[in-house]
Amino acid sequence: MRPFIQRLLPDDSTSFFAKTFRTPQFEVGWHQHVEYELILFTEGSGMSFVGNHVGEFETGDIYFLGPNLPHTFQKTGDQITSAVVIQFRGDFWGPDFIHIPENRALRSLMEASILGLKIKAPQNKQLASLIMELEYTSGVKRLLLLLESLSLIATQMEYTTVSTQQATAYSQKDMDIMDKVFQFTIDSFREQIKLSDVAQKACMSVPAFCRNFKRSTQKTYNDFLNEVRIEFACSLLIETNKPIFDICFESGYSTHANFHKQFQKIKNISPLQFRKLFTPDNIRKGNNMGIVETK
Repeated sequence: MRPFIQRLLPDDSTSFFAKTFRTPQFEVGWHQHVEYELILFTEGSGMSFVGNHVGEFETGDIYFLGPNLPHTFQKTGDQITSAVVIQFRGDFWGPDFIHIPENRALRSLMEASILGLKIKAPQNKQLASLIMELEYTSGVKRLLLLLESLSLIATQMEYTTVSTQQATAYSQKDMDIMDKVFQFTIDSFREQIKLSDVAQKACMSVPAFCRNFKRSTQKTYNDFLNEVRIEFACSLLIETNKPIFDICFESGYSTHANFHKQFQKIKNISPLQFRKLFTPDNIRKGNNMGIVETK
């Protein structure tokens, strides 16, 4: 269950990478890299997989990911998706810079990013503006914009830690297995999935697959599958007026009782209560900001 190693190299005139990727260049499988990554989604929405976290991303979301933290962002359907991606090595500004006293807050932020951080909306508009400007800036101003972006996160913004799994540097052996498992799950979660089906995709026996998946993600495949299904159900609860009974079956559950049980387990709230949090009145009041993102 190893991610592949992705390298986005800066050109000869720059010390770190910054570029917009848009469908089809946006689509990247389960991967990791030694660089820190700051990513702003400028179009589209879909599923986010960071370490052992399963969630959703949408236009305007910003993530800050530490080195070697495996991740992939999978778009929903045939929509266009794009993001500004900034990658930099932890020592690109020199080995001592991060350790000077003025950078104490920045150093703490970079240490926290090892588990992946999602910047809380709607506080990220100023940060998004800096990130988009940075892509087209050169010279010293480019360095200053990156520092300003990171300083803004470290000192003024709220964020959520998304993963609970420590990052590990993997080799490229079996680099595509997890990506195949993710893609199979995303394509098939609305249907009934047997462990034998997904183990076959991973070219393993069922016991070997279960051990490997648990060792790689600190959760069982069934836990992972339920998280994917519940995140999809959440998007339907927010974006449509479909009856909860119908959403249950569209999300891959065969009984309403199991759907309700898994939703309560993952979101600590019932589907009906979740939907009510996203009514216009509650959104204006900001009540939905109290939902805790799950790993």
